[in-house]
Amino acid sequence: MSCAVDSTGNFNCWNFQSMLALPGYIQACRALMITSIVLGTFGLAATLVGMQCSKIGGENYVMKGRIAGTGGVFFILQGLCTMIAVSWYAFNITQEFFDPLYPGTKYEIGEGLYIGWSSATMALCGGSCLLCSCGMRSPEEEKRQSHLQNFRSYSYQPQSRHTIQTVSATSNVPSSQYGLSAYV
Repeated sequence: MSCAVDSTGNFNCWNFQSMLALPGYIQACRALMITSIVLGTFGLAATLVGMQCSKIGGENYVMKGRIAGTGGVFFILQGLCTMIAVSWYAFNITQEFFDPLYPGTKYEIGEGLYIGWSSATMALCGGSCLLCSCGMRSPEEEKRQSHLQNFRSYSYQPQSRHTIQTVSATSNVPSSQYGLSAYV
């Protein structure tokens, strides 16, 4: 029971409402927030496994990139669930607050809703960054990309008739120890 005492010393007590006696939108917001917590936990676990610096999952970086991308999707879904729940609750609070015929307790928008909106925004931004930055390319695409990078890294150097004295010609170290990209 929940009781209150007024200035004359009278006790007013009433039974707590059960969870099923709450309005439907509050039950739905609670379910969405619980879903958001579960999705965030899965996103955190997938991101930790998908990080390239972790030893979990071996050295397959393509698979790790896909796992990290899955973590990004979980974070985006978490942000969406949180944003829907918080916005829906805020809509109903403002609707009840401005209704002159509403008989119940009128609530105002408070810090909890602002924290919910900012956490949803951060989850959406973090999930988007994680999804965009993870390497989800196949090995064939990686090979093609590395070939293009190697092609771009070598610049055109025309042959000249003048000989240029290099470090290897003046030092005692034979030039065969260094590859083509030793000084790049």
